[in-house]
Amino acid sequence: MDSVWESSGSSLSIAGLLEFEVISAAEPLVLAGTACLDRAIRWVHIADSEHVERFLEGGELVLTTATTFRHSPAAMAEFLDQLERAGAAGTIIELVDEDSAFDEAAGAIVREAASARELPVIVLPRRVKFVRITELAHRSLLAQQISRLEHAREIHETYTQLSLDRAEAQTIVDRTAELLGTAVVLEDVSHRVLAHSGRGSQALAQKWADLVSGANPVPDGLDATRWRQTPVGLRSRRWGRLVVPGAAESVADLDQVIERAGEALTLTRMADRDEQDLLLQAQSGLIREITDSEGLDERAALERARSLGFTPADGAELTPVVIRIDREADTDPTRVQLQERGLTQEITSAASRLNLCVLMTSLQSGAFGFVLAPGRGRGRRSQQSPRSTEEADDWLNRLLAELEGLAASWVVGVGRSSTSLLQAVAGLEAASHVAEVASTLDVRERSFYRSSDVRIRGLLSLLAEDSRLRAFAEGELWPLLGASGRDGGRRDGVLSPAADSADEGLLDFLELYLSHGGNKSAMARAGHLSRPALYARITRLQDRLGVSLDDAESRTALHVALLWWRMYG
Repeated sequence: MDSVWESSGSSLSIAGLLEFEVISAAEPLVLAGTACLDRAIRWVHIADSEHVERFLEGGELVLTTATTFRHSPAAMAEFLDQLERAGAAGTIIELVDEDSAFDEAAGAIVREAASARELPVIVLPRRVKFVRITELAHRSLLAQQISRLEHAREIHETYTQLSLDRAEAQTIVDRTAELLGTAVVLEDVSHRVLAHSGRGSQALAQKWADLVSGANPVPDGLDATRWRQTPVGLRSRRWGRLVVPGAAESVADLDQVIERAGEALTLTRMADRDEQDLLLQAQSGLIREITDSEGLDERAALERARSLGFTPADGAELTPVVIRIDREADTDPTRVQLQERGLTQEITSAASRLNLCVLMTSLQSGAFGFVLAPGRGRGRRSQQSPRSTEEADDWLNRLLAELEGLAASWVVGVGRSSTSLLQAVAGLEAASHVAEVASTLDVRERSFYRSSDVRIRGLLSLLAEDSRLRAFAEGELWPLLGASGRDGGRRDGVLSPAADSADEGLLDFLELYLSHGGNKSAMARAGHLSRPALYARITRLQDRLGVSLDDAESRTALHVALLWWRMYG
């Protein structure tokens, strides 16, 4: 038995130590702490006095003959108290007299002092050479430490090499599962499984969303509160976590393995991001050059784009797309920047999976654009095919579907598709305009918008800086823009200070009237108004405006003015 422990890398426990032949031959008696015999021994210490606490740091097995205090109940109790306060693993007390016979009186004192304690207290009724115990124990502990060092070196070399090789996430997860001998799952911040490996990992991945959300009962051994895990990504930019569900506590160096795996995944992602950032900068530079320069022809532009990874199928339709991230006035700019960066990376990855190619550019904070096209091998339709726009819409829908589940929200504007890269890049300006206008819509019913979808809002947006449009809108609405009405709202063609506070009640009612085309039944239902109250409010609105709402031209003018006011007023 001794040789087994000497060659084993397992932790040495009190129970394991009692199996050493030199101890078991002395017929040890366990007087207390039977349930704690599996405590690991950090070191072995020999004591000859009850005042031992100052020599201990925790985890030691204390050997003693208790010669100086074995016959004092108070001293024996103090000895055991000090061991408990110091966090000792336990104690072995040899109780033999000068004739090597068991000291019955001392045994009774120890038994009483040890009563009801969790601290393992073992009595040896036969003489044992303590040096033999310490030699065997320390040899086992040193073998254990050497084994751990060798395992730590293996872990270090494994993940260092994986990092140097720029291994993919799946390769890192595969190696981690091999080292641990259990299932390992890598998820992103939205709990989507990015990679998994190990026995049973496939079944885990299929029901992962339910497991992490608690939507369904969790099978035995898969209590999410007991999973071992480590975050992945820099502290300010966490992008996922590596999880070991149901990991056994006995797995050697488990925490070290998953921590090193997390670091390797972080380094790999950082390297990929650096490469992607450089590629995005190069692609943005090309798009700026196409936009600003008249000397770059179609052939040269395509050659440059292909060198940057944009390899569309011959004759493919190229679609300009702009994504604008939703943000409030007080939204943290750093958060918007991180969302934008995450979206660009997700789009690049999704396009690769769908055999699409993108030529991307950063426009402004919270907005970026790209030219989208089918990659080589998708086939070619005639340029005159009536389905070309439908195909472009289908590609974009598939791409956007890959982004579902991300935390950010955004609006997508699309320009006119073209087989010319120069024209597609020029279309990014129109796509950006459409995205800006679509971001003002109260209800968004489309996954993306074209200019035909934003209609009059698009026209108003194009003319937003035109002072004549402002004057027209204010001229139509000025009776509702101030609390003092027609006489107090405007003087000499200029809105008075009283107009700074708009009559939102009548503005809202005008919007209700126009949105329902003057249908009074629909207005009453939508506004929760009785017929008398509705008619009274219509009369008041017409009196304030000084026009008849039955007049089609008046309704049109007011509708245009109100749209402008909601967008820019």
